Amino acid sequence: MQILRGLHCLEHDPVALTVGNFDGVHLGHQSLLDELKVAAKARSLKTAVMIFEPHPREFFTPLDAPARLSTLREKLEMFALLGIDRVHICRFDAEFSQMSAAYFIHALHERLHAKYVLIGDDFRFGSKRAGDFALMEKIAEQHGFEVQAVHTIKHDDVRISSTAVRAALAAGQLRRAHEYLGRHYSISGRVVHGDGIGKKLGYPTANVQMKHNRPPLSGIFVVEVHATDYGVLRGVASLGVRPTLKQDAKPVLEVHLFEFCQDIYCKNLRVEFLQKLRDEEKFSDVSALTRQIASDVKNAKKWFEQHE
Repeated sequence: MQILRGLHCLEHDPVALTVGNFDGVHLGHQSLLDELKVAAKARSLKTAVMIFEPHPREFFTPLDAPARLSTLREKLEMFALLGIDRVHICRFDAEFSQMSAAYFIHALHERLHAKYVLIGDDFRFGSKRAGDFALMEKIAEQHGFEVQAVHTIKHDDVRISSTAVRAALAAGQLRRAHEYLGRHYSISGRVVHGDGIGKKLGYPTANVQMKHNRPPLSGIFVVEVHATDYGVLRGVASLGVRPTLKQDAKPVLEVHLFEFCQDIYCKNLRVEFLQKLRDEEKFSDVSALTRQIASDVKNAKKWFEQHE
């Protein structure tokens, strides 16, 4: 898969293109990408996806922007897995935000060589979100390329969206999030050094570095961890601010792996969240916390026994 930065491409191969944030690459996104691939094959075109980095809402209202479901790397991995030929990563900054809707459409056609464009029926673009499907359809007709709208994908009468996935994760409804994503929700990152408290308590943990400080879920979870060279490992994870040990701390992801004592610092892990055990809470002292960790480990192992 080819990865390009910005609204340009040295190659002149015509493409079937879609545009969006694709946060989480959920089943709605996957359905759109499947439709894009079908259209591209019928027209002998390559497939291309345009995404924005950062998310436009992170640029305009960083304090109120939604929690990210996926990092840029995770998105790219999903696109590659789904068979996309080319990804354009456009930096969303002040200059990009002032681009007119008409110029944006011309750039898709003239600079990215889009001969077919597939967008959501509610997609808005350009300065002040002035552009919509009707405008793109009008300009496309004038310049000789196709535009098609893909409609909402629903599950049990609920529109599958990044917002719906976030709501399910925030509520601890991991099964529902799985239904929207088509897979277990996961967080990927490199194992970094922590403060060693877990080891002192008898439950050593792998601290997984998170790229963003506002994860979409929190609490104590049953997890499976995918680690290069070690396969799939089972464990229990804490994702939160550790109120018993810290004050005003940033969220951290710590994973205690069952019957595992290898050195995995700097390894990249993918942590899949299977079941929420409980919310994070502040205990009266470290001894009470240690007893609760022991109970969490026991409950997580029991969950795996019940789901063999």
